[in-house]
This record gives sequence, C-alpha cells and structure tokens, in this order.
Amino acid sequence: MSKLFIVGTPIGNLGDISPRALDVLSNVDFIAAEDTRVTLKLLNHFEIKKPLVTYHKFTTNEKAIQLAERIAAGETCAIVTDAGMPCISDPGEELVNLCHNMSIPIETVPGPSALITALAASGLPTGRFTFEGFLSTNANSRKKHLQSLQNETRTLIFYEAPHKLKSTLKDMSQCFGGNRRLTLAREITKIHEEFIRTTFDEALKMYSEKEPRGEYVLIIEGAEESEEKPITFEEAIKRIDTLCADGESLLSASKTVAQETGYKKNELYKEIVRRDTEKNR
Repeated sequence: MSKLFIVGTPIGNLGDISPRALDVLSNVDFIAAEDTRVTLKLLNHFEIKKPLVTYHKFTTNEKAIQLAERIAAGETCAIVTDAGMPCISDPGEELVNLCHNMSIPIETVPGPSALITALAASGLPTGRFTFEGFLSTNANSRKKHLQSLQNETRTLIFYEAPHKLKSTLKDMSQCFGGNRRLTLAREITKIHEEFIRTTFDEALKMYSEKEPRGEYVLIIEGAEESEEKPITFEEAIKRIDTLCADGESLLSASKTVAQETGYKKNELYKEIVRRDTEKNR
C-alpha cells in the first residue's frame, strides 16, 4: 500500500525510540535518510535491515520526484532525519508537500524534538513561542534576522553549533541586550545533558573562559510588552528613508520596516516610489 511515514528518531538516547517507530522502520519497503551512515547505526542497533536512500537539503527536486513516484507506484517509505522529527529545521518538507500534491497517504510517527524538549526544561514562558532554527552564516542576514525579533514578546528558540555559539551570543547580546534571560540546553538526552539558566552577559563571560561543547538549543526570553504607541505610517516611511541613507536598498529597507511595524511591505514600498516620483516631476 502506497504511503509515506514521517518517523521521529532519538535526538541522543536510543531508549527514546518508540515501539511504533521500530515497527514502521521494520516494515516499510525503503527508508529515506538525511545521512544513511547515521541512520544505519540506528538500524543496526535494533537489528533492522532495510534499503536506504539519501535525502538531504542538497538533494535535487528530481530526487524528491523519484521517491514520490516510487511511493505512488505502491511502495511504502519512511523518511527520517539524523535526529528528531523530519521537516523541523531538517530535510523532508519538499517530499511531504509533493506527496500531498500527488494524493499519497501520509502518516506521522511522533518522536523526540530538541526544541520542545529544551523549551519544557528552560524555566522560561512556554505558552507562546517562536522557533527560528539556525541563523544564517551571512553577517547581514544574521543581523536582519535578529533585528526583526527585537520586539518579539514570545519566547525565542534557536539551534546553534558549538563552533558558532560565542559569535551568536555576541550578536544576540548586542541586539536583545546583555541582561536578557536565556537558557542554554546542551547535549539534550545525552550523557552530558545540561540546562544553563543565565543572561547574555553571563554566558559570554562563561564562554570566554571555556570552549562550548556539544549541540545547543537557545531558549531566549521574549521582549517586554511595549507601552509605546504604535508607530504611524509616516514614521515608518521616515524609518525607511533612514535605512536607505545608510546604504540599504529600498526593497530591503521596506521589508525590514514591515517586519518591525506590521505594515505591509508593498504598501510602504509603493508609497516611497509614489512620493519620489512626485518629487521628480
């Protein structure tokens, strides 16, 4: 029977895999894996032998089509990532969307999730949060991403690798303020699991004395609710003028201000163009 199974796998402790996940992995026709070497270790541990095909973020669209066509022809496939739930800051989204479009049945087998596990243990508000994944390695993109979240009142969740943690903490401290609270979740479910409740200033001081180790989830306190009056449309236009004067393109500045104020990017952009056109008549 044609079907795609989205299967969650352990994020560290193999004991966290569910009986249902093992049953599905044992009975599908083939498994699409982010890294077949990582998945093979998991399968070998549970003595499961199944054909593996590579499916990761660099996989071409043609590969996704090939996999979907195999499923549509009558095979069953389980998609897994290296750890946790596929499609959450990991590959799989395109294949799932393609299967939906082809009316291929999809079944989810829930499993561990690093972001939810870290949030639950963070000690910070869990009622409303936003997951931001990994920051870009491009300095300008990182800056714009963080600036768009300066006034975000929901709890913020990021993933980060150890070799980039110190620079990320520095960028976040400059954007959010050194006194902003955060919890650093390290090596979740593994032997050296650790939850560090701190501030950006304290975290930077701590990691100036030692090197970060392990994969991190950063849970960051949201901004305080602002009592200021909402920015007017005219003030938003002036903000765009300031960004453009600093060298930012009109399109980029319109997008940034739209994210900061809630006004529509196209409306801001069109107003600037209209105003400048009238000036030049």
